[in-house]
Amino acid sequence: MKLDSKTRSNHVILASHTNLKYKESLPINWGAQDPLERGPVVASLTNSKARNAIGTHSGSYAVYRALSIANGKFSPAHKPDLHNTQSPVPLGPYPQWFDPTKMVSIDPWGLDPQIHFKSLYDQGLDIRPSIAVTQAHLQIPEIQQAIDAGRLEIDGKIVTKNKDIKVTKVAIDPVWYLPGIANRLNVDEGDLRRILFQETGGMYAELITRRDLKTWLPPIGSTTVYIFGDALDLAKPEVELTCRVHDECNGSDVFGSDICTCRPYLMYGIEDAARTAQRNGVGLIAYYRKEGRALGEVTKFLVYNARKRQEGGDTAANYFRRTECVAGVEDARFQEFMPDILQFFGIQKIHNLHSMSNMKYEAIVKSGIEVVNRISIPDGLIPGDASVEMEAKKAAGYFHQDGALNKNELKNIKGRKIEE
Repeated sequence: MKLDSKTRSNHVILASHTNLKYKESLPINWGAQDPLERGPVVASLTNSKARNAIGTHSGSYAVYRALSIANGKFSPAHKPDLHNTQSPVPLGPYPQWFDPTKMVSIDPWGLDPQIHFKSLYDQGLDIRPSIAVTQAHLQIPEIQQAIDAGRLEIDGKIVTKNKDIKVTKVAIDPVWYLPGIANRLNVDEGDLRRILFQETGGMYAELITRRDLKTWLPPIGSTTVYIFGDALDLAKPEVELTCRVHDECNGSDVFGSDICTCRPYLMYGIEDAARTAQRNGVGLIAYYRKEGRALGEVTKFLVYNARKRQEGGDTAANYFRRTECVAGVEDARFQEFMPDILQFFGIQKIHNLHSMSNMKYEAIVKSGIEVVNRISIPDGLIPGDASVEMEAKKAAGYFHQDGALNKNELKNIKGRKIEE
C-alpha cells in the first residue's frame, strides 16, 4: 500500500549523530567542588540542544510519561515548578562530593538543583532534581510489637505516643558517570558502552554514537533511604551509626511471604536503627531496587517453583543451584555502586552494619568506610520456610554469628512443597 502525507507515520529516523553537539549544552566536570564549575546534568527533553546527558529523568517511569504524552494527557513542554520543593534538611556538601571516585552512580548536586544552579535555573535552563528529601512517620506492625515487648520505647522524639517512628526520607535516582562506572568495574569505557547498548536492545544509541556525553540516566528503579535521628549526624564518625543496606524483595517486604528472611531482617534493622537514634545515635536504612538479586521477580518465582518441584524437595543443599539453572548466574547484583549512597551522606564510619552479605560489606569497606560491628538476624525472627535460605547462605559463607551446617545436615533442611 502506498502511503501519502496524510497516512504516513511521524516515525523517528536514526541516522548520524555527528551534528548533534550544540553550544547550549553545558560541560560536566565530574568531581569539581563548585556546582557551577561541575555543571548541572541536563536530561530533560524540553530543550534538546541543552541536553548533556544520555537518557532522561524518572528512570523506568519515563515510559509511563511517554504513554501519557502519547495519549494527550501530559504536555511534553511541561517544566516543573520547584518552588518550596527543597530539602527540609541542609545535606552536604561533603568532601566525598568532590572526589570523582567516591560517587559514580548518583549525582550529589541533583539535590535541590534550583538552589545549586540558581543562576542557570533563573535563565530558564530545565534542570531537574534527581534527589529529593522529605520527612514522614512510619506505621509498622512489627515496630508496634517491639514497643509492646519492651524492646523499643516511646520517647516522643523518635517514637511517638501512637507508636509511629519519625524519619527523614531520601529518594535517589541513578545518574551514572560512565568513565567512573567503567573504572569501578575495571573495564574499558568503550566496551562498557557497547555492552550496555547491546543488552538494552539498542535503547540508547548515544551510548555508542556520542562519546562526548559522559553521563547516563539508566531506566532502572531509584533507591530510598530512611534516616532515624538527625540526618546531619551521619557525617560524624563519633556518632554511633546503625545501618541496614537492603535489596528489594517485594513478596516479603510488602506482602509478608515467608520463603525468605527479607522482611524480618528489614524490620529488625528498622527497630535497631530507631533504638540507636534514641540513644543519641543515628540510624539509616538504604532500600535498593534490585528485586530477585537483580534478576527480576519473574525469574525469582520461576526459581521458587523449580526449588519446590526438584527431586528431594526444596533443600538448603540445592538453594543456589536452582537459581543458576534458571537465570544462568546465582546473583546478578554488583555491590560496587552500593556505597555511593552512603558517601552522599558523608558517612565515614558504620558502627553496626545489619547485613549477612560479604559482597556488601567488602564494597563498603573498599569505598573507605569503616565498619565496626556486623549484625545478623536473630534466629527467633526467621520464618520456618525461610530456614532453607538462611542455612544455605550460612553454608555459602555469608556472615552469621552461628556456624554453618555440613552437607548432610543441609539436605535435612527442607521447605514446603508446592501446592498443585
